Amino acid sequence: MAKNPSESDGAGLTRVPAGLVVLVGPPASGKSSFVRALIARRQIDEDAVVSSDEIRAEFVGTSPTEADSDAADGRIFEERDRRIVARLAAGRTAVAESTNVTPQARIRLIAIARRFNAPVTMLRFDPDLGALLQQHAGRGRTDITAADVRAYAAVMARHAGADQLRSEGAHAVHDVPGRRQGATPAEAAAHFSFT
Repeated sequence: MAKNPSESDGAGLTRVPAGLVVLVGPPASGKSSFVRALIARRQIDEDAVVSSDEIRAEFVGTSPTEADSDAADGRIFEERDRRIVARLAAGRTAVAESTNVTPQARIRLIAIARRFNAPVTMLRFDPDLGALLQQHAGRGRTDITAADVRAYAAVMARHAGADQLRSEGAHAVHDVPGRRQGATPAEAAAHFSFT
C-alpha cells in the first residue's frame, strides 16, 4: 500500500486528516461502494461525499444526450467544486468521488484545497482491468461502456502513480484494498480512520 508511515497507527489503521479526500480510480473500481461502506460505518457523514455522478443525476437525470454534452459537464463540475468549497470553507472534510484519473482533474481539486490550506489525501483504487471489466459487466450501466472502462484504466496506469500524485500536491497517497486483495468495501473501509 502506498502510504506515508507517519499516518499509520502501527496497527494497520490509516488516519486521514480533515481536508480534501480525492478518490482516484476508473469506473467500476469500487469508489462508490467504498464511500457507502464509510458512511454505513459512520466514519464519514453522507454530506461529505461530493459525487459527480450524483450531481449529474440531479442536473440532467438519465438522459444520455443531455448528460454527454460539454455544457452539462461544465455545470456538473462547477457544482461539484462549489460543494467542495463550501465544506472546506467550513473546516469540514470533502470527499471528491469521481474518477480523477487525469492530472487535469486532480490539479483543479488541489487548487481548491490550497485556497483553504486543506491537506489533500488521495485514495487510489486498483485499475486491474480484468476485475474492472467483470465489475462493470455486473453493474448494468449503459452510460459507460467496457471500452470506456479500458480507457480510464489505461489513463490511470499512465498518470496516477503514487509518486506522480505526490508531485501534484497530495499530502498523502494510499491504496485502497479491493477485489485483488480479497477485501470487501466494508473491509477496505475498516483500514481507514477519518478525523
